[in-house]
Amino acid sequence: MRREEGLFRKLPADNDRIDFSSNDYLGFARSPELKKLVDAELDSLSIPGKTGFGSTGSRLLTGDSRYAAELERFIAGYHRADAGLIFNSGYAANIGLLSSVARKGDVVLYDELSHASIYDGVRLSKAESFPFKHNDVAHLEERLKFFRSRSAPGAALPQEIFVVVESVYSMDGDFAPLIEIASLCEDYQANLIVDEAHATGIFGNKGEGKVAELGLEDSVFARVHTFGKALGGHGAIVLGGEALKDYLVNFSRAFIYTTALPLHALVVIKSAYILLQSISNNMFNFNNLIHSFIDNVDIQKMPGFLKSYSPIQSLVIAGNEQVKEVAVRVQADGYDVRPILSPTVPRGKERIRICLHAFNTEEEIKGLFHSVKRHTAKLPENIFAGS
Repeated sequence: MRREEGLFRKLPADNDRIDFSSNDYLGFARSPELKKLVDAELDSLSIPGKTGFGSTGSRLLTGDSRYAAELERFIAGYHRADAGLIFNSGYAANIGLLSSVARKGDVVLYDELSHASIYDGVRLSKAESFPFKHNDVAHLEERLKFFRSRSAPGAALPQEIFVVVESVYSMDGDFAPLIEIASLCEDYQANLIVDEAHATGIFGNKGEGKVAELGLEDSVFARVHTFGKALGGHGAIVLGGEALKDYLVNFSRAFIYTTALPLHALVVIKSAYILLQSISNNMFNFNNLIHSFIDNVDIQKMPGFLKSYSPIQSLVIAGNEQVKEVAVRVQADGYDVRPILSPTVPRGKERIRICLHAFNTEEEIKGLFHSVKRHTAKLPENIFAGS
């Protein structure tokens, strides 16, 4: 069925094209500076019984360490949170958080464009769950008002309401209206959960994320920061209060029943945060690069691009076959872009997702624009679904 519909997935091979597709926004995954920091940290450690390879078990059995606990405190302080708990990936963090904190009798309201890990975490919980229109504060308030009053005959009021959003959305690259959403959550006594996967390392004075940038730390019940995107490592952390951390240690199956991250992975995470504090000039240049890309879209009057002030830019070309064909042609010109097909995105919103990086150059961006423009010039205007 998937083969017939052109949706059969294959693992991509390595290529030497110019990277406009990975989530390595700051280039940390390829950074010689980060490697030096990691090597120095490993050399400085003397932890009995720890070789730097496998962690040997779950955190609750043999996989815990003083290093992991100290790292959690360090990261929590970095993001101005009380406590944090490290998970093996962003997917595991969202699954582990949402499936455990939202219980029977609770209600979860989530943005309709939320990541698959949020959908899956909500589905694994025993709570009722309902989407609200993307970034639509009025629709969210309608939902909140309904469930706080619960006018249906015989319907019980929810014990708790959770509102789940991403600070930066992974496909459109736009921002959640966090100030307005946090205010609504306060008015309706709802718990706000923010996935900061694509904001970590990029937004805030030191890459602390959008929540810290906006001063909303005390208005958010839980934040999820991942280490596999801008920080160039692996894993994630759930930030919140000490009570939340204790709860997850006792009830989050995605944390309890998995082997812990090995020491080397933890060292990479710590080293990435240290490096993050020293790259203010690079971030200034990166922001200029993002704005240069946006200006090029406007100057060249290219249809189909969604407006985004993040590293994530999307050229919407309706139809799986059409967007795949354009992507293949752009790849042949030496630019590594990838098509995003429905049902990963809604039908008619298929797109080429372009990720900008601190290591990309103005010349590379100009070349990418030239390639995209050349291969979309003869497409009918109504195939572009951008705004």
